[in-house]
Amino acid sequence: MRFQKLIPMLRTWDLRASIAFYTEVLGFEHESSSEDSSWAALGRDGIEVMLAAPNHHEGDIKAVFTGSLYFRTDQVDALWGEFSGKARVCYPIESFPYGMREFGIYDNNGYLRQCGQSVSSPSVADASCRNE
Repeated sequence: MRFQKLIPMLRTWDLRASIAFYTEVLGFEHESSSEDSSWAALGRDGIEVMLAAPNHHEGDIKAVFTGSLYFRTDQVDALWGEFSGKARVCYPIESFPYGMREFGIYDNNGYLRQCGQSVSSPSVADASCRNE
């Protein structure tokens, strides 16, 4: 037995707004959704994300996620140009001493999305998050 894929399912209190954010701002395709508007699947470049309405059986009252979604890319500067000015920034694009050039933005629910690309000669940079 092997795992085949990991697809994050993120809860949202406004599914239509979340679908709009992921399609219009982040360039994902709306692949499918439920008729009762409680679930949607989106994809871009082989990456999949699912969105779901709150699970009231678990007592959901707001979006909660203690980590981030980290997307590896081969053109991080182009993605920064595509996303900057359209989403709240955690930290702008920069090169880090651990060999990655990356940035972090929040989606419309407050989930942190980081995008990074490996670099051969990284520069020293401050890795702290700044809300802008």
